[in-house]
Amino acid sequence: MEFLNGRYKARGFEFIVLYGRRRVGKTELVHQFVQDKPHLYFLADRRGVPRNALRLRRDMALFLKEPEIAATELDQIFGWFMDRIKGRPVIIIDEFPYLVDKDKSIPSVLQLIIDGDLKDRNLMLILCGSSVSMMERSVLGSKSPLYGRKTGHWKVLPFSFIESARFFPKNPISRSVEFYSVLGGVPFYLEKFTERKPTLDNIEEEILKRSGHLYEEIDFLLKEELREPDMYKAILEAIGSGRGRTSEISDVTQIAVNTLDPYLKVLMRLGIISKITPVTDGKRSKRSRYVISDPLFRFWFTFAEPFKSDLELGRTDRCRAVVQAQLPSFVGKAFEGICTEFLTRQFPGRWPRMGPWWGVRRVEGQRIVEEIDVVGLNDSTKEAIFAECKWKDGVDPDAILRRLEEKAGLVDWNTRTRKGLFAIFAKSFKRKVQRPDVLLYDLESLNHK
Repeated sequence: MEFLNGRYKARGFEFIVLYGRRRVGKTELVHQFVQDKPHLYFLADRRGVPRNALRLRRDMALFLKEPEIAATELDQIFGWFMDRIKGRPVIIIDEFPYLVDKDKSIPSVLQLIIDGDLKDRNLMLILCGSSVSMMERSVLGSKSPLYGRKTGHWKVLPFSFIESARFFPKNPISRSVEFYSVLGGVPFYLEKFTERKPTLDNIEEEILKRSGHLYEEIDFLLKEELREPDMYKAILEAIGSGRGRTSEISDVTQIAVNTLDPYLKVLMRLGIISKITPVTDGKRSKRSRYVISDPLFRFWFTFAEPFKSDLELGRTDRCRAVVQAQLPSFVGKAFEGICTEFLTRQFPGRWPRMGPWWGVRRVEGQRIVEEIDVVGLNDSTKEAIFAECKWKDGVDPDAILRRLEEKAGLVDWNTRTRKGLFAIFAKSFKRKVQRPDVLLYDLESLNHK
């Protein structure tokens, strides 16, 4: 809002590109922005450019309070509109990718309109789109006819945990963590859960039941965004079942390794999956693996998709029982991300590199994998932080700290010169630790609603 209002206060032509995944709140954002401004909001649909041009012509006539022009071409319609507007209006074209999907020449048409009718006018044009890949390619990409015309762009991202918790002011912090672990920070999803019900009941009502608002959400998003949804769904099923390496995904899906990479890159660009490596490794690390990073996708492919046949018949009992048994460990994994967010917010810029770490040590010939939930590194100051995140009550910090110090000694990064801090996160602790290099955070420490 600050960005948009700042651009609106400037004089002259502003061309803003606003994009982000579906349900993230772009339309609500622009509606709030234009409440006190003269504006024309146009929502494109899939019926083709000619039908949309007629609808746009009608909306422009209503805005001007004049009879419609007889023209049917977009450049003629815009030219007629520009000759009649006054003041500093905002023109919003929402779901712009729908127009491009039906007519690939639309970016070129809009380029001609901008260069011919708009660039010297005192107005603001906002293009919105939920198809992230198409907006980045057809609007922002260097090969797009619109390249170089925008005066600003903004990718709308889901809310952080702290922002999401404000949706539920009466929730105990533990339940807000559970909600966020399942829904993430997408406002459309957050609106579907209620603080009047326990987490498990919300999950059953809104995700597992066919009548739930989010039951068909995953299939809808895959079909809307991707040309081969079944192929991507197979990949997500593999990753959701714990197969994170490229070779493992290939074995399960029967997609050849050399053709798998483009699919994985698309899912990463959409924010559905992430490629993670030990924080000490480079991007080309052979220890990389893929995880589902979008919380609702992760929940669906962990719990719901394996029981899809039952759920289609309205039988939620078996799936609910599995969710009930495994939800603490599922939330525990998401809790690591919340703790990482907390450290980043509490100590901005202190550890530029932050993420998980894992490595292998051998004991009496046996190969043992050691993991640290969060490791932050600063290559300039040689300072590191090692953190463990325990989704448990009554945690003994002394025991956790002893193991954490052992594992920190295995991290191969500035081992001779580094300075180290240790952090432990938990629901609650049995006791405190009085050491200047140890930080303890319980749930109330995270509770800044």
